[in-house]
Amino acid sequence: VHLVESGGGLVQPGGSLRLSCAASGSTSNIHVMGWYRQDLGKRRELVATITRIGGRTVYSDSVKGRFTISRAYVQNTMYLEMNLLKPGDTTVYFCNARDLAAHYWGQGPQVTVSS
Repeated sequence: VHLVESGGGLVQPGGSLRLSCAASGSTSNIHVMGWYRQDLGKRRELVATITRIGGRTVYSDSVKGRFTISRAYVQNTMYLEMNLLKPGDTTVYFCNARDLAAHYWGQGPQVTVSS
């Protein structure tokens, strides 16, 4: 499974960004996808996940109400709509996909929230 992300960048506080993650390769067994983020020297933390079948979502408390995760099932693409961004959201965001065998990770676009 190969994951390619897009959509990171610089935004002012209160602004919005959308991240995309396209999965390719052996994607038929993927059962959940998600977004994680990680500051340098810290543990990678969950942002949000979504099941491939049914679209059930889970959000971390820090982003609940501001971020929305969604997926386009047929296209094997996942999105993270980020609104009301705060400086504390600044970090690297990683796309993740899981099947029965492994976790797969994207390259991690940088999101910077600054005035």
